[in-house]
Amino acid sequence: MSAPASVPYLPMTRPTIDDETIAGVGAGHEVITTPLSWVATSNVILEVGAKPVFVDIDPVTRNLDLDRVEAAITPATRAIIPVDLAGLPVDRDRLYAIAKKHNLRVVEDAAQSMGTTWQGQRIGGFGDFVSFSFHPNKNITTIEGGCLVMNTEAEAKLAEQYRLQGVVRSGFDGMEVEVVGGKFNLTDVAARVGLGQLPRLEEFNAKRRELARAYFDEFAAPGAAAAGLGLPVADFKQSNWHMFQVMLPAARLTLTRAEVMAKLHAAGVGSGVHYPPIHLFAIYRRLGWKEGDCPQAEAVGRSILTLPLFPTMARSDVTRVVNALVKILADHKKA
Repeated sequence: MSAPASVPYLPMTRPTIDDETIAGVGAGHEVITTPLSWVATSNVILEVGAKPVFVDIDPVTRNLDLDRVEAAITPATRAIIPVDLAGLPVDRDRLYAIAKKHNLRVVEDAAQSMGTTWQGQRIGGFGDFVSFSFHPNKNITTIEGGCLVMNTEAEAKLAEQYRLQGVVRSGFDGMEVEVVGGKFNLTDVAARVGLGQLPRLEEFNAKRRELARAYFDEFAAPGAAAAGLGLPVADFKQSNWHMFQVMLPAARLTLTRAEVMAKLHAAGVGSGVHYPPIHLFAIYRRLGWKEGDCPQAEAVGRSILTLPLFPTMARSDVTRVVNALVKILADHKKA
């Protein structure tokens, strides 16, 4: 990896890996992250015995609010896990400046960021520690699985050991196990699917941008604009448009979000929720998190709705989705 010389993308000193975690995070440590993500983002913190510290989101970008991060840093803090929600990049310059100032690792949850860029550079082409997902709903897929991007040979070697039961092979018959690994290796079939998808990443993302533009055009029409939906940031330069998410005007409706989704389903339109706030799940409530701790994430979590966006959609599909949603909202508007 290479990073622009003017941007402090790496910590001043790097933790040792003698505690057998690649990022040097373990029991008794704290990791700052966003409450608005798939729960795996914070579950990995629990898995190594560390404590997740949720910092609220910026209501415009819906990403981790970097203005709030430094106030959450303590002597126990070892890392920050940002998420590029829906493919919209977190400000990497500010993020890494904070990390370097406090000598923290940055573990980028780039599960939604394949093909996203920051200042002209691809996410994963610079930085500290980056994790991509190739789940079927991502911009390219291996059916299941993902990949890690690291900076040092030692980190890469340890990741290889963790990948398959900690096994290290040498020669024809040599085998050693130094750490407790798991079974995280891609199958050959999954890898072949990914190799077929990778050359088409730009094609897929270009179509996603085209469809996202179509959504903005449709929602700008007078009837749709009157529906009062909150739209995402219109970033067509850096985002990979992994998802197109709107905010329902809940206070103006006689329907719940679930009822809106049911009516969309009946009209042949799929939708989703990405995501309920992580800190309000039972496992995190037991750690002391509660309603009101992250009000911005909670407000977004109550009203956000993910609309269909995938490369095989046609422009007419976008029109149909928008028309269906706008009609439902109009038919169930409070007097």
